[in-house]
Amino acid sequence: MRYCEDSSLFHYKWEQVAQALWLRYPNPSSGHVLSEDTIARRVENGKLHSTRVIVKTNRMPKWAERIVTARKVAVVERSTIDPASCTIETVTTNVGLTKFMTCVEHVTYRPCDKEPGATVTHRKVWINSKIFGLGYAIQKFGVERYKKNINLTDQGLTYVLAKLFPNPANHDLTSSVAQDTKTRLMETAHRAKLLLDKEKTRMATACGEPNA
Repeated sequence: MRYCEDSSLFHYKWEQVAQALWLRYPNPSSGHVLSEDTIARRVENGKLHSTRVIVKTNRMPKWAERIVTARKVAVVERSTIDPASCTIETVTTNVGLTKFMTCVEHVTYRPCDKEPGATVTHRKVWINSKIFGLGYAIQKFGVERYKKNINLTDQGLTYVLAKLFPNPANHDLTSSVAQDTKTRLMETAHRAKLLLDKEKTRMATACGEPNA
């Protein structure tokens, strides 16, 4: 198993980064992202929990093309947003091609202590492969590709932030706007729950099941 860490700094407030995360696709650096879907969302103890499925392209080196023919892979991203502590945590794992390689990424987004008005991200990733004889090469390839994708991720998020907040003056959110951001996150979760409940009722009716 290979392990690596990385940190990035965004010169935007945490509330702004929280908004941009939901809007980061598409962007000029996300050509490898084919689709994204939110499949679950709930509020628990004041925290917003979401689960998304993201499908990405899966380019392989020549030596691996004989082993893996799939050219796309699905990953699941589970996120938790805590407005009270200004913390976002995401855990992303691949659910496809796990026999070839597994990648588990944990990311936190917090206000930067050393630079007020900025947000720091810290990433930890574990990459593993159990294919006999090729495990080391596959893990090395996984780490190199992950580091390359980090640059694309940062470029894409920075692009979205600049689009959302083009004026330097906007970087200083007032407390009322920051609170409004947190409120909108909670309202989004509530609307998602209502839609899910409505869809469950519709499906139960279509299947002839009695209402609970």
